[in-house]
Amino acid sequence: MQPNQPNDPNKTVLGASPMAGDPNRTQAMPGGLAGMGGANVTQAMSAADLQRTTMMQAPSQGLTVQVTASRDVSMANGPAREQFLIELSAGMGASIPGYGGIAASGRTPMNLCLVIDRSGSMEGPPLEYVKQACHYVVDMLTPNDVLSIVTFEEVVEVLMPPQRVTNKELIKQGVSRLVPGNTTNLYDGLSLGVQQLLQTQDAARATRMIVLTDGDPTAGIKDFSALVNHAGEVKNRGISATFLGFGPDYNEELLAGMAKRAGGSYYYIPQPQMIPEVFRSELEKLMTTVARNLVLEVKLSRWVAMRSPQTVPQGTVTIPLADMERGTTLQQVLDLEFGNHPLGWYRVAAGKLIYEDLESGSTKTVDIDMVMEFTADSARYSVPPNPKVSQAYQVAAASKVVEKTVMGLKTGVLTAMGAIQELQKTQMLLVSEGRTAEAQEVTMALRALQSGDTGQAEKTLMGTALHLEQGKKNT
Repeated sequence: MQPNQPNDPNKTVLGASPMAGDPNRTQAMPGGLAGMGGANVTQAMSAADLQRTTMMQAPSQGLTVQVTASRDVSMANGPAREQFLIELSAGMGASIPGYGGIAASGRTPMNLCLVIDRSGSMEGPPLEYVKQACHYVVDMLTPNDVLSIVTFEEVVEVLMPPQRVTNKELIKQGVSRLVPGNTTNLYDGLSLGVQQLLQTQDAARATRMIVLTDGDPTAGIKDFSALVNHAGEVKNRGISATFLGFGPDYNEELLAGMAKRAGGSYYYIPQPQMIPEVFRSELEKLMTTVARNLVLEVKLSRWVAMRSPQTVPQGTVTIPLADMERGTTLQQVLDLEFGNHPLGWYRVAAGKLIYEDLESGSTKTVDIDMVMEFTADSARYSVPPNPKVSQAYQVAAASKVVEKTVMGLKTGVLTAMGAIQELQKTQMLLVSEGRTAEAQEVTMALRALQSGDTGQAEKTLMGTALHLEQGKKNT
């Protein structure tokens, strides 16, 4: 079989690296990607009446954006603190045949790279289930999708350069020939995966890397900070990455940290037979992506400080958000603190949401304005906060509680019984707020703790903390 040309995604070729003239050569990759900084807000937005929820929408099938203040008014002539809920909604929508990147089926075309750990510890059932999972992925894709596959152990290889999925059986045959290697070179595996995705990146495709590993990096660059920063560099190239951790030996703090910086998800897979189902579930979600590379830019007024999601005394804040799929909402709560301020209406912050709309294949911007009335009437500013904003704020805070619980277990500051008590309270909150998926994850962690498996609980909870922090759920 002859290797295809690097820029031809229409043929199926396995075992050839498009980076090298010799298709049989193992490609060991150097690390490092160029970082990119976020843009700044350049102008203030027009005033809005936030005594009621303000709804904004980008033109032509864009996301719907709602802004809701915690109260109608805040206290004047003294320090005050209020929250603003920014809620993004991606409706199910009706797809338009031939329009932008969304196919007639409503399914988003993919530019997907599977980055698979085939180190020695994957030998046996784990690697066999990974092969099965890759087969499932191939079956779910169509000729409209571009797929590439990278494997890593001590060195990294391109099993399949990026190309349209036109010969599924040939791809499966190549995957079936995978054999375990030696140590784990995660850093270079990511680098080579990025190179594959950048060859066919376009605005109408959902570009995503799915990484599966069962161990700590033992080859190449192994430093925690370097790996997490590397994931951030991947995101800066317009690529989101999902990390799947399998087995008892990988570093869940590392994978969750990389997933956070890469704008993707992290999942713990306790048993090898679950690998195909997790792959299938994640791919189904990615196939309905409608907006990617979302960034919320907030310019604070000079007398306003932000307390969360970042602690910023003044200036402009850039908040990266998760990609969004059809039928999902994303809630981001801004916790703002005001100094001594006089009576009247004032803009406390102005911002914009910037994202790539896969339906139109264009970059869109939605202006966001946050205005607050300040009053000396205690009867007005002492009313309970808006329940929707309060609930979203509690869910965001639950992320920190879960993360603190994990750290307490790891350091021995918190006993298993103490962790169970904390998690039971979090579980009740998540159930009451309709966060079913995260509540189920907490249930899994509770069962693990009750059976004495602290490691499984920690791995599960790291994913819960990340998902709660992202604030995304199905509508």
